[in-house]
Amino acid sequence: MKCNFMEKLNEQLNALIERLSNSNNFRDELEQLKSIYPFSKYEYIISTLFSRNKITFEEYLEIRDEYIDRNLFLPLFEITAPRGFGDTWALGHLMQLESEFKRPKKKLDTTYKGEYDLYLNWEDNKKQRYIKIEVKASRATDREKNDEPLYVKALASDSRRPFLMNFQQLKPKCCDVYLWIAVYRDNIKYWVINSKEIQANKDFTPQHRNEETANRKKGYKKEDIYEGQIMVTEDNISYFNKYLVAKVRDLKNKVINQYKIQHDL
Repeated sequence: MKCNFMEKLNEQLNALIERLSNSNNFRDELEQLKSIYPFSKYEYIISTLFSRNKITFEEYLEIRDEYIDRNLFLPLFEITAPRGFGDTWALGHLMQLESEFKRPKKKLDTTYKGEYDLYLNWEDNKKQRYIKIEVKASRATDREKNDEPLYVKALASDSRRPFLMNFQQLKPKCCDVYLWIAVYRDNIKYWVINSKEIQANKDFTPQHRNEETANRKKGYKKEDIYEGQIMVTEDNISYFNKYLVAKVRDLKNKVINQYKIQHDL
């Protein structure tokens, strides 16, 4: 099982192993090595290099820091429960980034039935507006490794591998604005999109069939889709560049701007 996130580290350690006078014998030794957490092959390699004065502490720190930077968000690929990733992590993450994003309450919206995730109060010309925000998060994974665990399929933001991010259970009629979170193992990206755009998007397809979309041979109208999904791949991701939030501090303003588009303000 080849892990993308380990490739660079393996290259660096292989180069360091070459410094050993018996490098070939040491590699044979590694093949026979038994490892039980937290004692691993990597711990053994680095310990050996230190004991034989083949690596400095500064070199070790550089390798360590580079590895962390390349895989800063890899633990998010180890969250297996969809609600743990989407509801618990994603919502908490956004509320940490923007304190004005709040969880909905019936006291503020008497019609609320859990159909959106966050809201933003925005005053426009002395008029208070309640912006309904639906949050969707997805992780960039190698789509040619279907049978592998998520952390093995995890891709970096500069990867050229074929990838898939599926933003699903989209109900555009239930919110004003979508806030999408795209998680890579080294980066997190955010898209803010109004729900009219989601409803009309060429890649928006039904997730659950209803009376209007049951027979796909006859086709269906985008406006008839109540709940759908958009699969983002290398083929269509460039389309969403215009919705990308360049700076995290702009999240609130991007939500307001998309709300204006949504309601022709």
